[in-house]
Amino acid sequence: MKESEIKFSVTLDDNKVPEKIQWEAGDSGMPGKKDCSATLLAIWDSKEHTTLRIDLWTKEMPVEDMKRFFYESFISMADSYQRSTEDAVNAEEIRKFGDWFGKKALGT
Repeated sequence: MKESEIKFSVTLDDNKVPEKIQWEAGDSGMPGKKDCSATLLAIWDSKEHTTLRIDLWTKEMPVEDMKRFFYESFISMADSYQRSTEDAVNAEEIRKFGDWFGKKALGT
């Protein structure tokens, strides 16, 4: 059995607002820490049947980048949902919502 780690490092200002976010993963193929401006991490607790979340973004992240980040997250979630459930019908509904959101938020 192999164990792999994904690590996040968050630098906070005096008000505990993220100034810098870095991540690294041993199996990513990219050595060292990489900077990022935001992360949305959802963890399923199978014992409690609930989702735990860690949503972080730096105070310097532009609003337009956040909008695009959410748009791309919706589309990615649709792909993950379809792969994990084989439910293409509802995955397409998520994609439709993502496209609608993209048009509203990004003007695409």
